[in-house]
Amino acid sequence: MYIEAPFLILLSIIKNLRIPKGEFNMNKNIPELYGSLVFNDQIMKNKLPKDVYKALRKTIENGTHLELEVANSVAVAMKEWAVENGATHFTHWFQPMTGITAEKHDSFITPIGDGQIIMEFSGKELVKGEPDASSFPSGGLRATFEARGYTAWDPTSPAFIKEHTLCIPTAFCSYSGEALDKKTPLLRSMEAISKEAVKVLHLLGYEDVTRVTTTVGPEQEYFLVDKDLYKKRKDLIFCGRTLFGAMAPKGQEMEDHYFGALRPRVSAYMQDLDEELWKLGIPAKTKHNEVAPAQHELAPVFSTTNIAVDHNQLTMEVMKKVAEKHGLVCLLHEKPFEGINGSGKHNNWSLTTNTGENLLDIGKTRAKTTRFLVFLAAIIEAIDNYADLMRMSAASAGNDHRLGANEAPPAIVSMFLGDEISAIVNAVLHDEYFNKPASIQMETGAHVLPHFMKDTTDRNRTSPFAFTGNKFEFRMLGSSASVAGPNVILNTAVAESLSHFAEKLSDVSAEEMDNAVHALIKETISAHQRIIFNGNNYSEEWVKEAEKRGLFNLRSTPEALREFVSDKNVALFTKHHILTKEELFSRYEIHLENYGKTIHIEAKTMLQIMSRDFLPSLMKYMRTVSEEICQKKSACADISTACEEKLLKDLTAYYETITEYNTKLDEATKTAESMTDMLEQGFYYHDTILSIMDTMRESVDAAEALIPDDYLSYPTYDKLLFSV
Repeated sequence: MYIEAPFLILLSIIKNLRIPKGEFNMNKNIPELYGSLVFNDQIMKNKLPKDVYKALRKTIENGTHLELEVANSVAVAMKEWAVENGATHFTHWFQPMTGITAEKHDSFITPIGDGQIIMEFSGKELVKGEPDASSFPSGGLRATFEARGYTAWDPTSPAFIKEHTLCIPTAFCSYSGEALDKKTPLLRSMEAISKEAVKVLHLLGYEDVTRVTTTVGPEQEYFLVDKDLYKKRKDLIFCGRTLFGAMAPKGQEMEDHYFGALRPRVSAYMQDLDEELWKLGIPAKTKHNEVAPAQHELAPVFSTTNIAVDHNQLTMEVMKKVAEKHGLVCLLHEKPFEGINGSGKHNNWSLTTNTGENLLDIGKTRAKTTRFLVFLAAIIEAIDNYADLMRMSAASAGNDHRLGANEAPPAIVSMFLGDEISAIVNAVLHDEYFNKPASIQMETGAHVLPHFMKDTTDRNRTSPFAFTGNKFEFRMLGSSASVAGPNVILNTAVAESLSHFAEKLSDVSAEEMDNAVHALIKETISAHQRIIFNGNNYSEEWVKEAEKRGLFNLRSTPEALREFVSDKNVALFTKHHILTKEELFSRYEIHLENYGKTIHIEAKTMLQIMSRDFLPSLMKYMRTVSEEICQKKSACADISTACEEKLLKDLTAYYETITEYNTKLDEATKTAESMTDMLEQGFYYHDTILSIMDTMRESVDAAEALIPDDYLSYPTYDKLLFSV
């Protein structure tokens, strides 16, 4: 304390000093800070000639082609701005099928002779790049020796500066034009849903609408652990999750961590994280402790889907880098620790017109309520028809540990509409007039508290796809996943339903349109109401009910991936030009390969830890117990050693079981390696290898609980979860 107190006094003095702008300042101007490293609309307006700015805005807003001469002007302005802000290099920042982002850096320098250089950046360099495509996952689309690939500038997502490098968001494709990334299908799906939504809106009389944009706000959960402790856990280093570990005496059962006061170290991390994200124009809004110890959440304000996906990829990267500065490690795995909640990512999805209206807002007029019901019906049909794809979009080795475990929605996809929307839907089905209930004042019983009106419906955190006011929240996603895939599927499935609606209404006269629309809504909801469930999705009763309704229950990633390439799903993607059949099957193979590799790495890691670390530690402690028994007996023959002998017997049994299953795991891993059919291999990893690992873990965890920490070479759960 004699060191801390003077430091706090000094800190107080510094905070009250008036420091010139641009130097160290405890009270940063957040509006100035926000987007300071982004080539945003305001900067473009200031730096670009008016005609160039208008052409670029036209491309961004309407998806029109951008001419090279416009790109040249943008490149010059972008380079000047980047250099002014300390950038020395540029990179095409893209999202290959690895699940993370990729970048190849080039400097702005161009030699001009006599040892001199100039800083140069052309429109050609802005628009197109050529990273080596041979080492990125292609799912068999191209041979390894076919190295050429292209990155193409996405002008709808603003460039930004990261670590002295101008990052230009781009799509990534092969030499022959196949999409090798997550951005390209996403952009295609956004165009598809806009096209079909505009058709329907024009038929409903909204002829001023020219574009419909999907928006997303992805909430991000994560864990923070001490970096020094992390370095001692090989399973966390190689796998992102603990493969074994006895539960700490305290977990989340007291429910005291959720929304609890932030610990100083965590608060400092979150403050730095906010500032770094704000510089990049990422609208980080909410931060809090989550349910599990050491677990936290960050939620942004919604953005256009394409930008939201880019922002979320950046957010995950920045989370990890900022954690390093604080002596922490950010864990984004879906299930880092057994026995407590894992981490997910909630995808808040909505539809907005270019005229500024949210199509999922019920509205106060009959016309707007009808419009809302048309789009609601389309979404209900889409989720029912493509529930298998929605489940597949959240499938991964990590997320399989969460789904259906009373900490995340089950693997059964259903929709929650809430009381008010359900009442409207029920009225439509029975041709009844719906009277919107009057707002009800919340009664708290304490007169000193201010009055406010309660919402018309409660929330349902057990639902995979829940209506939450003016948006749908898709809650199945895993915390480490890109949100691109789920939104590609959601956009495309809804586009298909809207396409059906446009076909059915296209020949209807203006006089008959109201009746035709009502009949369409009723027919659609009636045909697909099996997907609507407002109850407890965790209950066993729902599992049985869902089976009666004929809903998918795809419990594992291999099961879900098998549905990915069904005939109806291939037809969906090819019809709307989202993915060719070849691109679809390549992604199927990449997902299967990733699943197998993930579990293979986990199995190999477990084998190594058991052989090199845990079993030697267990043997060492068994030797100590055995020596203690011998010493007691030699000191006095009448002294009881029953407790020690019982302990030694238990430890010996665990040692034998772990050794037995270690051998089984080694053999099973070799068997998996020899398999050539990836789907068969995926099921083998799930059904056999994970089963062996789970059984072995039971004995390891039980043995660990009996071993003093001094004998273990790694930190236990109590240290990992409660040290920050």
